[in-house]
Amino acid sequence: MASVTLRSVSKRYKDNEVLHDVSLDIADNEFMILVGPSGCGKSTLLRMVAGLEEISEGEISIGEKIVNHLPPRDREIAMVFQDYALYPHMTVEENMSFGLRLRKMPRPEIDSRVGEAANILQIKPLMSRTPRQISGGQRQRVAIGRAIVRKPKVFLFDEPLSNLDAKLREEMRIEIAKLHQRLRTTIVYVTHDQVEAMTLGSRIAVVNAGRIQQVGTPEEVFCRPANLFVAGFIGSPTMNFVEGSLLDEGDGPRFKNEIMSVRIPMPLDAETPKVEERAAPRPVVMGIRPDDVYAKPPEPADGPDLVPASIEVAELLGHRKNLHLKAGETKLLATVDAAFVGKPGEKVSIWFNATRLHLFDKTTQERISLEGRRFPR
Repeated sequence: MASVTLRSVSKRYKDNEVLHDVSLDIADNEFMILVGPSGCGKSTLLRMVAGLEEISEGEISIGEKIVNHLPPRDREIAMVFQDYALYPHMTVEENMSFGLRLRKMPRPEIDSRVGEAANILQIKPLMSRTPRQISGGQRQRVAIGRAIVRKPKVFLFDEPLSNLDAKLREEMRIEIAKLHQRLRTTIVYVTHDQVEAMTLGSRIAVVNAGRIQQVGTPEEVFCRPANLFVAGFIGSPTMNFVEGSLLDEGDGPRFKNEIMSVRIPMPLDAETPKVEERAAPRPVVMGIRPDDVYAKPPEPADGPDLVPASIEVAELLGHRKNLHLKAGETKLLATVDAAFVGKPGEKVSIWFNATRLHLFDKTTQERISLEGRRFPR
């Protein structure tokens, strides 16, 4: 197996630059996910690793070898496409063995490799069928099997599950995860589906507008998004965003706007600044996930840290319920227990899990961290 290294890689089509100075280190045996919205450049990046697209600038290495000018067949990679790319007139066995036959590999070796891959993917009974005689999920297994028999250094997956229905996608996610555990191989996997990204990847690279926004484990990207884009893209339902100011009213940092006043817990090692050190309010965007928004019927004793809101829509999702709320002019989503009795049009009081709040600078959209710092800076 091998690592994959990208150094200051750019891609231009005439005057249109679609990838901007991308650098990324993918370790040997790692399952790296490239995730982002359609048109962000992730598939172009994968095709450049595969040798199907030329590099405008920069350097790509597989193992210790720079592969910028190597043709795809010499890069020791195998690619699995979204549309399977199977030959319709060939049987499953012929599709899987085609690349090996082109290389004039001995027949016993071909049969051994194809048989091993068929056993791993549980498609042995399908070997004499043609692609039109098998289901979409089975076709994808055949496409993966065709990649396995080559025994490449790196597997490249380009949105391989996009054409499958929801149930098949879930089944194939599990199979691909098992495959990685069994083969212990390097995988670079492109998707726009964050569920695939969160469940499959050992690390995730979030891509937007041709730039890598953040690289980290699924937990890091979910719990500590680097900027507003990552925070809004990763997580389902999507994160709530509220504009306001970060300031100090004597009891530590607070997020405030015309309807909210939320105390921000300070890190244990932070110091409370003196009065003369307090700065002007800082324009920020507060992010909070729907699971961390709580609601209850309003009571006369409700204090200033509770926010008055009204329910616009209540969606029952089995054991959970989505409450679409309106607080002043701000719309919020709360995911609560299905037993919550609030109905559309009713008033509620809401509050947040303040330990899970995310703060972003309104101008730069970058994450604001108070850890190890005095407030305000």
